[in-house]
Amino acid sequence: MLNKQWRLKSRPKGEPSEDTWEFTESEVPEPKQGELLVKVLYISLDPAMRGWLNDAKSYIEPVQVGDVMRAGTVGKVIKSQHPDFAEGDYVAGYAGVQEYQITNGKGLHKVDPTLAPLSTYLGVLGMPGMTGYFGLLKSGEPKEGETVVISGAAGAVGGLVGQIAKIKGCHVVGIAGGQDKCEFLINELGFDAAIDYKNENVKKALKAACPKGVDVFFDNVGGDILDDVLTQINFKARIVICGAISQYNNTTPVKGPSNYLSLLVNRARMEGIVVFDNAKEYPIAMKEIAQWIAEGKLKPKEHIVEGIETFPDTLMMLFTGKNFGKLMLKVGDE
Repeated sequence: MLNKQWRLKSRPKGEPSEDTWEFTESEVPEPKQGELLVKVLYISLDPAMRGWLNDAKSYIEPVQVGDVMRAGTVGKVIKSQHPDFAEGDYVAGYAGVQEYQITNGKGLHKVDPTLAPLSTYLGVLGMPGMTGYFGLLKSGEPKEGETVVISGAAGAVGGLVGQIAKIKGCHVVGIAGGQDKCEFLINELGFDAAIDYKNENVKKALKAACPKGVDVFFDNVGGDILDDVLTQINFKARIVICGAISQYNNTTPVKGPSNYLSLLVNRARMEGIVVFDNAKEYPIAMKEIAQWIAEGKLKPKEHIVEGIETFPDTLMMLFTGKNFGKLMLKVGDE
């Protein structure tokens, strides 16, 4: 049985290219005592993966050249010599961009496909869901009647954040690229307004969509959009820095906010978040998100591409804005 894998061949400067990756095939070994063999079914593709390619200090160690590319996964245990996992169990973890994983079980947790579709455990019940839930509710602290603005609003995290903000009684404005995505935010996810940054003047559109100013800004994009929103924030506003996808492939230094003095004038707060910060409370979030889905208050949006061979091209969809919702690869059958 052969295992198909994508490995880091060289660290990219700017956008990842063909030279960044190496596609390998190797024989799948038998699990030893205390190990299990997982067949990967879904692989999560996330903007954070670009940061993991850089040899720089961050919240997590970079992927080493020659290693299988790190990625969140959901899979099925097909062989086990581990006391805590049985053949037939479904598990979520970080198997990486490959079809099979031999593991000692560290970092794995069981998931139940009868409670929610397996792909959901990489989306609203996985890293994007935990990021959005805690980033908005703990760092953003939205209050009923406040205005919440989200950049990258049609992505996996942004779409969830906007829906939770609506559940909490907020006026919600999404910033996304293209008319289709903006219509999706309003018509399917229930946002109050959407701004097409590709075809509109963001600063002018913000004034129209946020007549009472901005109380919470959940930022996935950074760059010029962060600067534009900072001109519209209210007294004691909260800016949640989740990501800066506009800057990840820069070959020049990252562009910081030139309008940061607005934080001083408005006594506002800007705070960075990382999904691992609230790991102990994941079960609380998962339970509440699952309940919202069951009640029809929250709609998961997934973008699934088939085939591990498509990984390099599919990953780039995140940076060209071609994905609608949570992007992932389907690499195996349940």
